[in-house]
Amino acid sequence: MFATLATTAVVTHAGPWAAGFGWVFFLIPVFWFLVIGLIIFLVTRSRRRYWAHGGPDGSYGPPWMRAGSAESTLSERFAKGDIDETEYRARLEVLRANRPNA
Repeated sequence: MFATLATTAVVTHAGPWAAGFGWVFFLIPVFWFLVIGLIIFLVTRSRRRYWAHGGPDGSYGPPWMRAGSAESTLSERFAKGDIDETEYRARLEVLRANRPNA
């Protein structure tokens, strides 16, 4: 009689895993992998959307690619007076001759 009561108490208090539902515990890490994956997906998606539609300054692309082209930087330096016209034209010629898809 005590053996029957002890077995009943163990099965009752042991929870669902004693009744054959031990595989449910494998769903806990799967759930958290899915939650973390969803968070990563949403963050990268919002960043891509932000970069594709222009940042706060209206320029396109990721921050490390938003810098102006070499020609625009050279023209800004010429406009500021950092370089004279002959140096500007010489450097511009070198830049246009060394384009990657020229």
